[in-house]
Formats: sequence, C-alpha cells, structure tokens
Amino acid sequence: MDIESETEIINEHVDKGNFHAAINLAISAMNQSRRENDQSGVDYFINMIKAIVTKIEKTFGSSC
Repeated sequence: MDIESETEIINEHVDKGNFHAAINLAISAMNQSRRENDQSGVDYFINMIKAIVTKIEKTFGSSC
C-alpha cells in the first residue's frame, strides 16, 4: 500500500469537510495494513482516525 497516496486522498476529504468518507477510507487503509501484516501501517491509520475525530470534535463539539 502507498501510505503517502492514501494519506493525501484522506486529507482531501478532511479538507472538504467530508469526515464520513475520510474515516471510512482511513479504516479501509488500516484494514488493508492488517491484511498485509503491516503493524506500523495499522498504527499510522489508527492515529489518522484519531486526528480526524479530534478535528470533528473541535469543529462541531460544544465542549471545545
């Protein structure tokens, strides 16, 4: 898997505010990394999912 390319695509969706697509793509990339036994890729995409959720929280959350 080309992590750089996947990251770019996911970030394009985040920049457009399409968080649903971004999270789905990040989960798919994480699962692909799991299938390839690439633990560093799994960790990378888990962190990316966390970052997307944090952005959603900062954008829409009332406690921020």
